[in-house]
Amino acid sequence: MKQVDVKPSNGKLGIMIVGNGAVATTFMTGVLMARKGLTKPVGAMTQYDKVRVGKGDAKKYLKYGELVPLASLDDIVFGCWDVYPQNAYQAAVYAEVLKREDIDPVRDELEKIVPMKAAFDKNYAKRLDGDNVKGNLTRWEMVEALRDDIRQFKAEKQCDRVVVLWAASTEIYVPIDEQTHYSLNALETAMKADDREHVAPSMCYAYAALSEGCPFVMGAPNTTVDIPAVWELAEKTQMPIAGKDFKTGQTLVKSGFAPIIGTRCLGLDGWFSTNILGNRDGLVLDVPENFRTKEVSKLSTLETILRPEDQPDLYGHGNDDDTQYYHKVRINYYPPRNDNKESWDNIDIRGWMGYPMQIKINFLCRDSILAAPVCLDLCLLIDLAARAGRYGTQRFLSFFLKSPMHDYTQGEAPVNHLYQQHTMLRNALREMGGYEADEEID
Repeated sequence: MKQVDVKPSNGKLGIMIVGNGAVATTFMTGVLMARKGLTKPVGAMTQYDKVRVGKGDAKKYLKYGELVPLASLDDIVFGCWDVYPQNAYQAAVYAEVLKREDIDPVRDELEKIVPMKAAFDKNYAKRLDGDNVKGNLTRWEMVEALRDDIRQFKAEKQCDRVVVLWAASTEIYVPIDEQTHYSLNALETAMKADDREHVAPSMCYAYAALSEGCPFVMGAPNTTVDIPAVWELAEKTQMPIAGKDFKTGQTLVKSGFAPIIGTRCLGLDGWFSTNILGNRDGLVLDVPENFRTKEVSKLSTLETILRPEDQPDLYGHGNDDDTQYYHKVRINYYPPRNDNKESWDNIDIRGWMGYPMQIKINFLCRDSILAAPVCLDLCLLIDLAARAGRYGTQRFLSFFLKSPMHDYTQGEAPVNHLYQQHTMLRNALREMGGYEADEEID
């Protein structure tokens, strides 16, 4: 084994969540229930997955916590921001994801998690009407207020370290602007000038977290951490960042199923994906400007796995210009379904001698039930990365994210292939555990 310098997971780990809705309350309730022994953290790779280390006679399979010093569920302390003032218990009941009998055993703990006032701009989420907000602050004042929140929370809860996780709604699409987003100095100048067009509230959360020495995870498709200015800040503060958008339902299926088509060398003419969703996320995404942000993240998955430039015979058909298969994504707000999201994928493939075939996938999933363990894994693993001295973009966390971060300024393509992402994850854990990263990514 190699000697590696990973600090131990001593003390309390604060997890400060932006958003106190269905995803956040399901995550918090599950952790609190699991550490009382009242439920199992099913779906959390940090709790169940195993990594092979060594080869031949020295080969063994270790859970993540046996390989690296992960924080224990017992050490987690939760805090949150939200535009609505309800405590985590009230919000969990309102979300109607979990049954009351699965919430009430930890009611006392949830009631103590009261959201701090959110740094909020209604122009970025027009469907949200909460009044638990910090007021009409400039972007720089938002940053300062959020930094103060983090310092106070850390002191009051006596946390050794803090991770900030975005589990709030999708903001309207903010195109990357070279004048504002390509350098830290330009972003800070825009914040101080209160440039509300180019600086989203989520960027203020990311800036505040990194400036306070907290890793930051973007769980929505916002462009927050996808800009060179934030990469520069992460390097400057030597803090890890990860994003963007939790990979839970349809995209998880797509990133796992597309490799079957590619590996089997079948042709693809088109892939149509549609969803119905009725929770607060669906409500926000019903606004075209917010849906655009989600659409961009969902569309990028397939194109990096099945590339027509690599296999023109297989993927070079479908659109009018005959250069690529047809790929469309739709999300429809449907209140009766609430958090029980349903996705349909209709896939038109070609086989031997060009004969057409179809694949249909109908996934009836529970959005927050799938997202909660992803939240846990991302928080524990980015905390581990910070203690291991890893900073900047954490590509090994791509497995959990819909639209993985990559340096597009250098022509880097994101890795969306699920099994390649799993290899990256295992290799990073091996390295932090003192073993050789011995798997190749083809």
